[in-house]
Amino acid sequence: MLLEIISPETTLYSGEVKKIVFPGQEGSFGVLENHAPMIAALQKGDVEFETTDGKEEKIEVKGGVVEILNNKVLVLAE
Repeated sequence: MLLEIISPETTLYSGEVKKIVFPGQEGSFGVLENHAPMIAALQKGDVEFETTDGKEEKIEVKGGVVEILNNKVLVLAE
């Protein structure tokens, strides 16, 4: 699935990933391929993800919104 993390200044990440864990307002939640469509608010924390080659990465966000639709995950980060 495609993950894009965008801040007001720049694109922080854009690429294919296997799984993602988000710092949700109501607690952390994970996303895998073919996840149901959803929109959720994020709190300050790390967006953790595994790339298709198995590398684990994380990007800190200060909050924001995530949209999941048709194996595309868009994060509008603060």
